[in-house]
Amino acid sequence: MASDLEIARSATMEPIEKIANAAGFAPETVSPYGRYVAKIDQRAYQDKPMRAKLVLVTAINPTPAGEGKTTVSVALADGMREIGKNAMLALREPSLGPVFGMKGGATGGGYAQVVPMESINLHFTGDLHAITAANNLLCAMIDNHIQQGNKLMIDPRRVCFRHCLDVNDRQLRQIVQGIGGTQNGTPREDGFDITAASEVMATFCLASDLHDLKARLGRIVVARTYEGTPVTAGEIGAAGAMTALLRDAFSPNLIQTIGHTPCLMHGGPFANIAHGCNSVSATKLAMRMSDYTVTEAGFGADLGAEKFLDIKCRMNGLWPNVIVLVATIRALKHHGGALKGTYGEPNVDALRKGMSNLLSHIRNVKDVWQTPVVVALNRFATDTDKELELVASMLREVGVKVAPCNGWAEGGKGTMELAQLVCDTADANPVAAPSFTYADDASLMDKITAIAQKIYHAKDVTFAPQAVKDLSALEKEGYASCPVCIAKTQYSMSDNAALLGAPEGYTLTIRSARLSAGAGFVVAFAGSIIAMPGLPKVPAAMGIDIDEQGEIVGLF
Repeated sequence: MASDLEIARSATMEPIEKIANAAGFAPETVSPYGRYVAKIDQRAYQDKPMRAKLVLVTAINPTPAGEGKTTVSVALADGMREIGKNAMLALREPSLGPVFGMKGGATGGGYAQVVPMESINLHFTGDLHAITAANNLLCAMIDNHIQQGNKLMIDPRRVCFRHCLDVNDRQLRQIVQGIGGTQNGTPREDGFDITAASEVMATFCLASDLHDLKARLGRIVVARTYEGTPVTAGEIGAAGAMTALLRDAFSPNLIQTIGHTPCLMHGGPFANIAHGCNSVSATKLAMRMSDYTVTEAGFGADLGAEKFLDIKCRMNGLWPNVIVLVATIRALKHHGGALKGTYGEPNVDALRKGMSNLLSHIRNVKDVWQTPVVVALNRFATDTDKELELVASMLREVGVKVAPCNGWAEGGKGTMELAQLVCDTADANPVAAPSFTYADDASLMDKITAIAQKIYHAKDVTFAPQAVKDLSALEKEGYASCPVCIAKTQYSMSDNAALLGAPEGYTLTIRSARLSAGAGFVVAFAGSIIAMPGLPKVPAAMGIDIDEQGEIVGLF
C-alpha cells in the first residue's frame, strides 16, 4: 500500500495560476511561491459579499484509532466538485511540532490530500516563522524596555508574555534568562510555548484585516507594573513592527487538493489552548469566492466546534449552515472500551457503548447550537456490515442522516453521497441563525459553567481559589464581556482523559485563568494543559531523511 507521501508525489498538480484563475482570483492579486503555492491579497475582495454556505467539519473526541477529520474535509470538498458544486476549502496550517513529534501533519491522507504535501508540512510559506519572529520581537522589546530605564515601571517578576518556537522542546518550558551580568539584561523566569499556542497566533487568526491585526496586537497584555497595572504591547511600542513582520504572512495561502479543488490554508492555533480554527481572513475570502466553503475545527466538537461557534463566529458574524460530525467504527469502539490493537476486530458491544460519544455531540449540535447535523462515517476495510448497520440504525433513532466517506482510497469519487447529503442539508438551511452556548453579558464564571454543563455535560463546576482570583480581577479590569476559551484535554468530554464515551454527573475543575487580550478571549484552564509539547521516546523526526537524490523520505 502506497504511503501518503508516495500518493502525494504521484499526483499531477496544476500550476497554481490555473487553480487561482478557476477559483476567480485576478492575476494581480496572486503572488506565487514556486509553481504550486501562492499568497492571495484578500484586500482586493473585501467588498464582495460572502455568498457561500458554510460547512463546519468537526468530530467525536480524538482516539488512538484516528478519525481523519482533515481527510474527510478534503474529500468532502472534492466530492462537492464531483457533483458539480463550486466548493472551496479553508484549513489550518500544520505546526512543525506535531510533524516531527507524534501526531503527524495536517494535509489529509491517501487520495484526500492537499498538495504539495512536503512543502505544506515543513516550512510552507513561512507564516509560522513570521508569527514566531513577531512574538519574540515583542519579548525582546519588553526586556529591552526594562533594561533601558523601565519607564513603565514593569515588575520583572510579573512579565506574563512568553517566547515561542515551532518545535517541541520540553527543556524550554521553564527557563531563567538574562543571566551573566547587567549588560545581559535583568535575570527573570521565562519560558517558551509552541508557536501554535502563542497569543500572537490566536490574534493573527481572529483579525479581520491588517488594521484590526495591529489594534489587536497592541492590546496584548505583556506584564504588570509594580502597582499591578496591566502593560500592553502597544505601550511597549511593538505593535507596528509586529504587524510589519506579519504583513505578508497575513495574506491567505492558496493550494490545491489532489483533485484540484482550491484550498485556502492559513493559520493554525491549537484547540486545547486556543480556539483551533484557521484564520478569519481565509474563511471569509473562501466564502466570497465559492458557493460552499468547507472548514474544520480542531479536536472533537466539545473543543473545536464550541470555540469555532462561541468565539470565531461570535466575533465575525458567521455561523455554519450545517455541521458535519466525523466518526469511525474503530474510534467508536475505543470509546466503548475496546483495547488498542483490537479496533479492527468485530465488536458490536463496544461499538454500541461507544456510540454514546457520537450521540452526545449530536445532542449538543441539535439542542444547544440548533444547527443541522450530518454524520460522516470515515470508512476502513475492517468495518463489517453488521457494525455499519448498527451505527445507521442508532442514528435513525435520533433523526440524523449518515453517509460514508471513502475519500482516503477514492478521493472525491468516494465521497459523492456524503457531498450531496451535506449540500442538500445546507441548502435547506439557507439563513444560518446563531445559537451560542452563553450570552455576551453573562459573567465569566457563568460562561464557563454554561459550557461545562451544556457541552461537556458536567453536573457542576468547581473554581479553585486561583481561578476565582483570576476571573474576578479580569472582570474588574473590564474583560467580563469576553468569550471564554476552556483549555482541557481533547480525549474526553470531561477534564479527565480517562473518561471515555459520554461522561455525565462529574464536576469540572477550573484551576486558573488568563487573558488573551489580543485574541479577545479569556482562557480558563481545566486540568494541566502543556503549551510546549515534548518529543515522544521515538519522535517522527528520527524517521525523516533525504535520499541520494535529495528527495524527502519518511514524511508519513
